[in-house]
Amino acid sequence: MITYNEALDKVLGSQLSLGSEYVPLLKSVGRFLDEPIYADRDFPPFNRATKDGIAINFQVIENNIKDMPVEGMASAGMERQTLLNLDGCMEVMTGAMVPKNADTVIMYEHISIVDGVATINKEVSKGQNIHYKGSDESEGARILQSGVRITPAEIGVMASVGKAEVLVKKLPKVCAISTGNELVDVHIKPEPHQIRKSNSITILSALSKLGIQGSSLHLLDDKESIEKGLKKALNQNDVLLLSGGVSKGKFDFIPEVMERLGVEKIFHRVAQRPGKPFWFGMQRELKTVVFSFPGNPVSTFANYHIYFLPWLYSSYDIPVEKEWAKLSADLKIVPPLTRFIQVKKMWRDGCLWAEPVVENGSGDLTSLSKADGFICLEPKTNKYQVGELVHFIGTR
Repeated sequence: MITYNEALDKVLGSQLSLGSEYVPLLKSVGRFLDEPIYADRDFPPFNRATKDGIAINFQVIENNIKDMPVEGMASAGMERQTLLNLDGCMEVMTGAMVPKNADTVIMYEHISIVDGVATINKEVSKGQNIHYKGSDESEGARILQSGVRITPAEIGVMASVGKAEVLVKKLPKVCAISTGNELVDVHIKPEPHQIRKSNSITILSALSKLGIQGSSLHLLDDKESIEKGLKKALNQNDVLLLSGGVSKGKFDFIPEVMERLGVEKIFHRVAQRPGKPFWFGMQRELKTVVFSFPGNPVSTFANYHIYFLPWLYSSYDIPVEKEWAKLSADLKIVPPLTRFIQVKKMWRDGCLWAEPVVENGSGDLTSLSKADGFICLEPKTNKYQVGELVHFIGTR
């Protein structure tokens, strides 16, 4: 049995080179960018009016001219207009190019227009209400870093620079595999000795947040059928995420079958709770990575976030900074097991706090809906005390 830190190091040392691919812009949401994005022109690309009103040359203020003839209008989408009379003005709409010879915009609320003559009613500052060319970004500036997770905000940025197609990191082919004779499909009413398949559904939904449309497979507790199913899954996927079949029960065949299929065991059993029976390995010829988690719902859910997600980010060469929270209660963690405890997060006095969730062990599926994540607590002699900083692993 190895420690949690040793297990994590071995997982992160088993990366896959997943490569990259071009996808249409709208298909890139949730994916990881694999190229830097540069501004293809200044942003904004012209001096832009930020208010509806009139554009003037500030000399009318300096010369104390209050009444100015209106000589035209500029609206968004029009080519740049020219203010011919420097003692006059031109109406402008929000988003319009500021007319040539104009350097200040006054909003309608601060003027009055009667019979084609505008009168200023408020104090004016030179250059007001203008979004200047290149003030956001200059042409050629890097506006998005490679490795960033693409959200609707990044979509808008890339649309503005004409990125109809985007280079993103390839998604691994992942199969979520459940094992056990006791499992039935979600739509079936289980008998007293049965339970519905929740682990594989939970994993598939978690994968979907990353844009990964995983497949699923259910294996009965029969050695031959397990071997047949795993052999096919190993050939068709980059990653297998299993739940169940790795403990010491008489029907826990996964480790034995993995060996028969040429999957190298990197480790089995970790000094942690939940997830102590965790099995991890790789079929090096096929380049398929296998995460085999214990079957308890909390164990599967926790280990997905504790091991698989860091592994994926590491394979993408994306650094992930640890998040820290202050503990809201004293906790005693005795050797030898590292504990992952479900918590609710809350903000207090500008700090993130973690409040332990009351639950009934790793089989308590409903506790997952009450928690925002886990805190990682290494065993130590003294208690963890209120206010102590602890490693927080978010799951929301």
